[in-house]
Amino acid sequence: MRLLVVDDEKRIRELIRKYAVFEGYEVDEAADGMEAVEKCREGKFDLVIMDVMMPELDGFSACREIRKFSQTPVIMLSARGEEYDRIHGFETGVDDYVVKPFSPRELMMRVAAILKRSGGDIGSSREEVQIGDGLVIDFTARRVTIDDVPVELSPKEYDLLFYMVRNRGIALTREQLLSEVWGYDFFGDDRTLDTHIKLLRRSLGAYADRITTLRGVGYRFEKE
Repeated sequence: MRLLVVDDEKRIRELIRKYAVFEGYEVDEAADGMEAVEKCREGKFDLVIMDVMMPELDGFSACREIRKFSQTPVIMLSARGEEYDRIHGFETGVDDYVVKPFSPRELMMRVAAILKRSGGDIGSSREEVQIGDGLVIDFTARRVTIDDVPVELSPKEYDLLFYMVRNRGIALTREQLLSEVWGYDFFGDDRTLDTHIKLLRRSLGAYADRITTLRGVGYRFEKE
């Protein structure tokens, strides 16, 4: 597995490299967002770990550029943990958001969890489901359309929607969703899940009400 570590602070890159190499990953580095985009164009990476505040091109902008040609998972590092920043990151296609200072061991567990999920476990069987009159979810092509118009979702939004639709009509706890969709339940929290639900509802438009909030429990994707 090949990782790209992007941060303008050399000591941060070296710290992540040390732990990543110990875990058996091959690691390449970039010192700014522009370099990261170019490296992603030139080579294949299994996951990108990227800081937000960098010269030349910030992390959010770099992620947005990378998403134009690649769905490589991205973990964003930031000294800011406000909800607005997390939402902005998820909207640009970020798969996970880690606030500095962070535990390198926790970061490596998040990397392992995302790589495990990106192997295509969710929606891997050949199947297409239609919800209502116009929402079509194609698990095989990993595509969602509403009235034949493609719906652009982040990688994690796809995973979350696919899992909920496969289990539609069933009450899903927050812990269950974090464990099954994110691949870990120890590090997940309600804010991460709730933010993605909010973004997913926004993307589903007229079908947003299919996702019902179960107070004190979690969520349910309604059958009808």
